[in-house]
Amino acid sequence: MNQKSKLEDLLTKRKEQGSFRNLGTIPYDKVDFSSNDYLGLARSKDLKSIIVEQYNQSNHLNGSTGSRLLTGNKEVTEECERDLAKLFGVEQTTLFNSGYMANLALFSTLPQRGDTIVYDEYSHACIKDGCRLSLASRRSFKHNDLLDLEKKLKVAEGEVYVACESVYSMDGDQAPLEALAKLANTYGAKLIVDEAHSTGVFGVNGSGLVAELGLQNSVFAVIYTFGKAVGIHGACIAGDSSLKEFITNFSRPFIYTTAPSPFEIISIQSAFKYLRNHPSLSLNLHSKIEDFNRQLPQFASPSAIKSVIIGGNKKTKSIASQLQGKGFDIRPILSPTVKEGSERLRVCLHTFNTEEEIDLICHLLKNSLG
Repeated sequence: MNQKSKLEDLLTKRKEQGSFRNLGTIPYDKVDFSSNDYLGLARSKDLKSIIVEQYNQSNHLNGSTGSRLLTGNKEVTEECERDLAKLFGVEQTTLFNSGYMANLALFSTLPQRGDTIVYDEYSHACIKDGCRLSLASRRSFKHNDLLDLEKKLKVAEGEVYVACESVYSMDGDQAPLEALAKLANTYGAKLIVDEAHSTGVFGVNGSGLVAELGLQNSVFAVIYTFGKAVGIHGACIAGDSSLKEFITNFSRPFIYTTAPSPFEIISIQSAFKYLRNHPSLSLNLHSKIEDFNRQLPQFASPSAIKSVIIGGNKKTKSIASQLQGKGFDIRPILSPTVKEGSERLRVCLHTFNTEEEIDLICHLLKNSLG
């Protein structure tokens, strides 16, 4: 079988399964109940104006010109990292171009041969991909199941790392962070938390759930992502000084990638300053989360992500198409992205969704599901 026919066979199989993916642009004529722009900052003209003004007032180059270990490290980058460390309540942060790259950099490098990574089965693909690149052993534990995690910790070897998300991207539920931190400490394991979907939404000035719960001293490392609620791009790994030094010296995704541009760095600084000056954004979002939870308690979650499980790719796509036809941008999440049988509609709430829009989408969902 030649390479072309092998590719075609794989694509044909995916089409037959109803899970073939296509690229599409954002439907601006529909009400957004799909994007990760929870606080509306990605569409904020005010924030955009602030970022552009700050950048125009600087003398920075368009690009970073190289990796941070060569010519790409700028004073504005180090200043931003210090500001983020203060915000998150840690010693140091290290900036990356995306949350995916940050997770890849951490999990592929930190655990060594003979060590063990135990991760929640619902962890994002970038955590799993980083674990695959590591020389350490890796095991998953049942989602948010402390008993199963403890079972895995009892037989884990070497330095042990426990990985989870604070808010899970497909279900919108939270990890039991306090209990996870206590259990990890009991077994001498290092807890790593991905705050992709809680950065900006929880904690003082958008500092996330680890900070909100005061767990900074109980968590070894935290990955914060800025491309969702914060409305821009980039990410950072937060931890102590030794972790930063280790990343700088050993992490290939850090050493060999082009540094974030000054424009990206200024965008991060501006976005968090904007969050600090607009605390009502988070309050607004949580009010709408409570409204949705009250109307559809069977799909309630503490986050802006609501998981409406349908089951079956074709049925899920059909209901999503019906809702899109009524003017709502709601996307189906199909297998293999989620487990077969758990195909769903992923409904995301935003500060810019009106009460009338939320009432209507709840009504339509009730009718669609019978």
